[in-house]
Amino acid sequence: MKQVVVHPERCVGCMQCMIACATAHSRTKTLFSASCEDPLPKPRIHVGAGLYGEGFPNRCRHCDPAPCMLACLPGAISRIPETGTVRIDPDICINCASCAMTCPYGVIRFHEDASAPPGKMIAVKCDNCHDRQKAGQIPACVEICKSGALTFEEMDAAMKRKTDEVARTVSPDARKVPEAPGVDLLNAVKKAQIGMRKI
Repeated sequence: MKQVVVHPERCVGCMQCMIACATAHSRTKTLFSASCEDPLPKPRIHVGAGLYGEGFPNRCRHCDPAPCMLACLPGAISRIPETGTVRIDPDICINCASCAMTCPYGVIRFHEDASAPPGKMIAVKCDNCHDRQKAGQIPACVEICKSGALTFEEMDAAMKRKTDEVARTVSPDARKVPEAPGVDLLNAVKKAQIGMRKI
C-alpha cells in the first residue's frame, strides 16, 4: 500500500502543504471559501524550521503499533486496515490528551474541526486524506508539494531507492545526487544569511 514519504532534504519551507491540508479538511474544500469558515480549518501537517531555516514537514507516521491508539481511553483511535491509516473518530474523542502525551512526534493538536460536532474540541491529526484517497486522489500535501519533499509511493520502492542513494554516496566515484531544482541554492543562501548575522 502507498504511503506519504517525507524527504526533508528537499523541503524549502514554503508551507504550501499546510495550506493544502487545511483546505482539504475544510467544509468547502476551496482555499478562498475555507478561509471564511468557522471554525477556521487548520493543517494536520506542520513545517518546522531547522538551524539554517530549512524546513521539515512533520506529520503523523501512522505507527504500527500506534502509541496514540493504545493510549486512547475512549477508543476513539483506530486503524483502517486497507490503508494502514490511524484515524480519530471525532464523535468518540473526549479531548483527554492521552494520545498527545504518547505521540513521539508531537503531531496531535486539539481544536474545533469541521469533522466534529459544533463547539467540540477534539484531537486532530493526519488522516492520510482518507476521503481524497477513496475518491482516487492522492493526499493534498503530496499533490501541492513542488519540491518533491513529500511523495506518495509504496514503502518497499521508497526504501530501495533510499538504500541505493546511500550506496551511491559511499562509492569511490560518488557524485552528489541532484535535489529538486533550486534547493541547494536556497539552502546556501540561508546558511550565508545566518553566517552574516553572527558577524
